[in-house]
Formats: sequence, structure tokens, C-alpha cells
Amino acid sequence: MKSLLNQPIEYPNEAYSDAQGVGMTSQRTRNRLVERLMALGITDEAVLNAIRVTPRHLFIDEAMASRAYEDTALPIGHGQTISQPWVVAKMTSWLLADGPLHKVLDVGTGSGYQAAILALLVDEVYSVERIEPLLLRAQQVLKQLRLNNVHANVADGFWGIPSEAPFDGIVCAASPESVPQELLDQLRVGGRLVMPIGGTEQGLFGFVKTETGYTEDYLGPVMFVPMLSGIET
Repeated sequence: MKSLLNQPIEYPNEAYSDAQGVGMTSQRTRNRLVERLMALGITDEAVLNAIRVTPRHLFIDEAMASRAYEDTALPIGHGQTISQPWVVAKMTSWLLADGPLHKVLDVGTGSGYQAAILALLVDEVYSVERIEPLLLRAQQVLKQLRLNNVHANVADGFWGIPSEAPFDGIVCAASPESVPQELLDQLRVGGRLVMPIGGTEQGLFGFVKTETGYTEDYLGPVMFVPMLSGIET
């Protein structure tokens, strides 16, 4: 795995190479983050490379840019956070464990970082966010990075996007008390859903839809913001 960090960096486009930063937002700092994720058991080289090239500092407030490549969740306003890089890597790796996916739903756009990682790994990303100011900012960063395969809109995450279903995969960045049936309904048979479940005590779970229901994998303890209904403008 160390060979990944020895390979020349190929940025997705010029917008990525122009946004690489210096000092605590430099490529060297991103490489150290990737080393930490590898030490924590992340082995999917495509996911690691997406994290290696993506300028996470663009997705948070400039005042916190020096902390962008810590392996921790950070506040983005409106009581929400940008997810911990290890969690993003874990969820994305599990989602792609059975091979490439064409169409993925990202529930809880937030900063847009998870959608940006997915955009480098799948054909089309549909992302929904219930808090409009967060969505507008995320759209600006995604546009800056020329991620034209991300389609982000304001919507209640519990609804998903029925008009675009079925999805090959769904990733959710907020924790409901139980898995929403609406999201399971929007998966194709064989499709994968990864999300936290629970209240004060949460676990990360992966679900695979079957002809008669779904199978379930427990992926470890996590702590996410609660999944809420309704739109905030």
C-alpha cells in the first residue's frame, strides 16, 4: 500500500491542481492523512487516491482550513459537520466493495465532501440536503472543482429521490433511529446502503437489498448528527 504514495499524482482536472494549497493545506499534508487512513485499515486504493487528491480544506470555513486534514469531523454551521475522513473512507469502501457503481444517492450533502469523493469513483452522484444554505455553498465548491456528475438539490433525506430510483448505492451522513424504508425501496436488488443507525449510541451499518428484504452488516461504532425531517431555508 505504501506504493500508492510513491505514485505520481494525477489530478482529475486543472481545478484540482489549482486548489492544492500550501502549508497545512498542502499535498504533503493530504498524503499524511492517507497514511493515517491506511494505518487504520483502509485498503481500497481508489478511495484512498480520491481522498489524496481532493482539497478538503475547500469544503470548510477558511478559518478552520489548518485542521482540514486531521482525521476528525469539523463544524460547517447549522449544527452540522463535515464527516471524519476515516468514516468517509470506510463508508465509500464498503459501498464499492462489490465493484463499480453507476448511480449513487448521497443523503445529507452537508459540505459536499462525500459527494466529491464519490464523484471520482462512480458515474453519477445524486445528492440531497435539507438545509438550503449548506447546499448552496456545497454546490459552489463542487462547481469550482468541475464535478459535473454531481446533481445536488434541496430535499428531505427521508424522501430520497424516487424519480431517479433505482440506485446502485446509497450513502447517508445522518443517523435515523431505524433504516428508512423509503431508501431501501429506492435501491435496486443487489444495491448497497451504508448509514449510521441509532440515537445517543450509534452504529454504522451496511445493508444489501435482496429479493425478499435485505442483509445487514455491522461496521462499527460511530457518532453522526441525527437525521431530521423537513426543509430549512
